[in-house]
Amino acid sequence: METEMELSVKGRDLVSGIPKVRTISSEDVREALRDGLDQINAAVLRCLERTPPELGSDILENGIMLTGGGVLLQGLDEMVADRVELPVNIADDPLTAVVRGTGKVLDELEDYEAVLT
Repeated sequence: METEMELSVKGRDLVSGIPKVRTISSEDVREALRDGLDQINAAVLRCLERTPPELGSDILENGIMLTGGGVLLQGLDEMVADRVELPVNIADDPLTAVVRGTGKVLDELEDYEAVLT
């Protein structure tokens, strides 16, 4: 991040059970998410290893498209791009992209039958 951020959060201390206010930083959030983000990177690499050559050339040309709420994490696209050394893009509306795509497939189920079975 260009500028580190801090945020005060309120909650119950799990040890004492007393409500407290704690200030967390961008670094605290990164540390908390590190294992999950490492798993995402590993999954992307596994997927790319299993990708057929004809699809691989399309990925080389157009890049990877990220969808879902996780892409709202600042810098996630850059992290994945650095790891896989490929272009990475974020969907225009990442929160609804998967649902909209699934709806299109369901609307044209016969056209996608060979891919789905």
